[in-house]
Amino acid sequence: MSDIAIPLDLFRHVRTATGEPAYKVTLCGVNKTLRNHGMVLRPDAGLDHLKNADTVVVPGRNDAMAASSPKLLNALKLSSTRGTRIASICTGSVVLAQAGLLNGLRATSHWLVTDQLAAAYPDIHVDANQLYIDNGQVLTSAGAAAAHDLCLHMIRCDYGAAVAAATARVAVMPVFREGGQAQFIDRNLIAKDKQRSLSPVLRWIEKNHQQPLRLSDIAQEAAMSVRTLNRRFTEELGVTPIQWLLQYRVSVAQQLLEESQLGVEQIAFKVGFGSTSVFRKQFRRITRMSAVGYRCSFRQTA
Repeated sequence: MSDIAIPLDLFRHVRTATGEPAYKVTLCGVNKTLRNHGMVLRPDAGLDHLKNADTVVVPGRNDAMAASSPKLLNALKLSSTRGTRIASICTGSVVLAQAGLLNGLRATSHWLVTDQLAAAYPDIHVDANQLYIDNGQVLTSAGAAAAHDLCLHMIRCDYGAAVAAATARVAVMPVFREGGQAQFIDRNLIAKDKQRSLSPVLRWIEKNHQQPLRLSDIAQEAAMSVRTLNRRFTEELGVTPIQWLLQYRVSVAQQLLEESQLGVEQIAFKVGFGSTSVFRKQFRRITRMSAVGYRCSFRQTA
């Protein structure tokens, strides 16, 4: 159910710069009800509604390799023909494979099924160590937790870094996570009430991100030892305090690259990096793009 709940929750909370809802989210299904582990979902519409969609998100399922409904596969093929953006969460990539939408493309999925996916569909270049892969029209993500990463990526592509960062802030999660899904194989989603316990120090980091913050400074603000602070961040957010700080600085830099006329060197110092070279290195590591390349791709024009 998290495969469904995460994109529903994130996209419904996205607001444009003027405060308007950025997306109209509709839950579609083959059947009138969906039952899973005692929970019941009732879709808002049938598959015919997909013809009106700009983006279709396909969730995973328990029996990952089972045959999909012919109606669903046909609806996805028609959506692809119309140019609709189609994304899969977790084992939903198997459904896209069955629809023939991943042939010749790189794709990822939950680590438990990547070997089966690669064996069943040799034309797909399966990469088991990616949180998500963007092929343009078709996108895939790893396990359910990676749904956050993929959805924020799509939000960033649609509305820019500022809106994506605001959405991540509401969800109390990093705008970016480092590395591939291997490090998250045994990691569970953290309860929202536990995440909120770090909100004061997160807001303080955001307010002071331009300063040369040290780990000891953050620990002092949080009234914790350095060891406890590192443990709390890692357990509850999946990143260390310094990683969160770097990711926030990069998210602010993205907004400046999109919206301002400032040069890369000016932006580097404005967001708190001590040198341009360090900024360029961290920007590429976190976003997998150069700062100049990002500006060329996402620069807002009048």
